[in-house]
Amino acid sequence: MAGLLLRSFLPTVFLLFVCVLALAGLATARHKKAAQPCVPRKLDGDSVVCVCNATYCDSLPPVSPTRATNNGSYSLYRSTLDGQRFNKTQGSFSKSHHPSAASLTLTIANTTRQNILGFGGAFTDAAGVNILQLSPPAQDNLLSSYYGPNGIEYSIGRVNMAGCDFSTHVYTYDDTPGDLKLDHFALTPEDNKMKIPLIQRAQALTKTAIRVFASPWSAPGWMKTSGNASTSGTLKGQAGSDYSKAWAQYFVKFIQAYEAQNITIWGITAQNEPSDGMIPHFPFNALGFTAATQRDFIASDLGPALTAAGLRRVKLMIMDDQRVLLPGWADTVLSKSRMNWESKSDAADFVDGIAVHWYADPITPASVLSKTHDHHPDKFILSTEACEGSYPWQKKVILGDWGRAESYAVDIIENLQNWVSGWTDWNLALNPQGGPNWANNFVDAPIIVNNTADELYKQPMFYALGHFSKFLSPDAQILTTDLSGWNLGQKVMAVAAQRPDGGVAAVVLNRGDADVQLEIRDQRLGRGRIVENIPKRSLQTFVWW
Repeated sequence: MAGLLLRSFLPTVFLLFVCVLALAGLATARHKKAAQPCVPRKLDGDSVVCVCNATYCDSLPPVSPTRATNNGSYSLYRSTLDGQRFNKTQGSFSKSHHPSAASLTLTIANTTRQNILGFGGAFTDAAGVNILQLSPPAQDNLLSSYYGPNGIEYSIGRVNMAGCDFSTHVYTYDDTPGDLKLDHFALTPEDNKMKIPLIQRAQALTKTAIRVFASPWSAPGWMKTSGNASTSGTLKGQAGSDYSKAWAQYFVKFIQAYEAQNITIWGITAQNEPSDGMIPHFPFNALGFTAATQRDFIASDLGPALTAAGLRRVKLMIMDDQRVLLPGWADTVLSKSRMNWESKSDAADFVDGIAVHWYADPITPASVLSKTHDHHPDKFILSTEACEGSYPWQKKVILGDWGRAESYAVDIIENLQNWVSGWTDWNLALNPQGGPNWANNFVDAPIIVNNTADELYKQPMFYALGHFSKFLSPDAQILTTDLSGWNLGQKVMAVAAQRPDGGVAAVVLNRGDADVQLEIRDQRLGRGRIVENIPKRSLQTFVWW
């Protein structure tokens, strides 16, 4: 009888089993859907933008090992001046012992360096204005392009504490003069309608938590020597005074207010570009510190305030300014000299990292980053702001400029080669003018929004960022590399990392006007070598396991 019942149920059980397999297959297919190609459009620049709207956007599925890559093959993703965007091909390692005709050799050693924290951009007020002017499906496509599994998988988000120049007006969280107890502290419509909802939507797209960090541009005017939040000035009084303690509590209240909205603040910078606040009549929101006054403020006020509030886990970064200030700024803030005999801690006891911007890079060699790391190996270095079109003589927005993609790639490679643990772009999205910006300080962005057409344009800079953020995921480790051979004018640059899944990613940039034959040797695997033609004006990422 039992056997008869079993035989009668077998067809039903088999059918259910087939259905489960089919559903699992559909789920996997949805997660690993085929890449959607770029829809190119030629506009201002020497290359193209990729156009997205409410119904279509190009994509790149998650990168993971396959049977082919586990058997001695590699994947190659390429973007070029002539319009390729993440074009994928497969290749095989060569076992030949004969010398290749390659003019350059990239040798990857077994020595690991710094861990990657991630890559990302800023949820500014301006970004929020532009994103929310799109239709909801187009908004989803923009956020997914950055943070989704079929996008470039950003893992960092920066947010401005109160107003900055990329706001529509000047504001702080407490504009009540003399409110040292911050009884009137409150988030604003910019936070509640734009920044917080968009961060929450981005977070819902990712498998792991976004490392959100915040930076203040200015204290309320009544706390400042200038009396004005929209220009330069320093905090009234000295470290340890009522104003410094109130300013430290301002950080605490901000973090608590965001975390009440289920946004974990991973880190803060002690001040955005503190050198700006020391420039008389600076044209937008700023607060001035020297390295010594920042050290004293952290030791006396900010560090103890975070600790007392149970927020010591929040990563505190110093400087957040140009690398021309290094290593001196870090040496001063992290020095062992205390503000006075009453101080119980050094600033170094509270500091986790050093934040750098890119605007003065043309006059400062990247080697200062390595020098800073050598002086303070227990503090990470994070690149926290960069954008194109920032210099007065530059055109602000150029739709489809390949040179700007190359500038991003050069800076990221130089940073990673010199102990920097990640790279953060500026505004996630701007309008075709490069704003809004109340101070008319317009710049370019990797995504430009055309709200009248309900379109977004992915710039070459977007793909330059993706060649790193998609493949060098958080907790990857930079590998020691050597690039040797004929390299006229150092037009070819490369960096490699050990991925958390056991694979290796190598990013290679060719800024030259001629193709180059490249040989890649991974000394750790013994699989042979990769020999590939690297086209002129191209950026490519190799991945293998």
